[in-house]
Amino acid sequence: MFTQLNAKPVKKTKYLRFNAPKERSCGIALRKCKNCGRMGGHINKYGLHLCRQCFREMATGLGFKKYN
Repeated sequence: MFTQLNAKPVKKTKYLRFNAPKERSCGIALRKCKNCGRMGGHINKYGLHLCRQCFREMATGLGFKKYN
């Protein structure tokens, strides 16, 4: 991928520095689901760190009970 940039190490380091993903301090992209990696619909309560879809699949195994 870096065939041309490998010959120019200074330009390669500059390219990698400016095109690196931004460090997040707040917002939806700060936390990810520890099971699947989704960023939306995140349940952080009780230290779960799961998205809502994974929580639905794993809720009974975690000890949560569904009430009608």
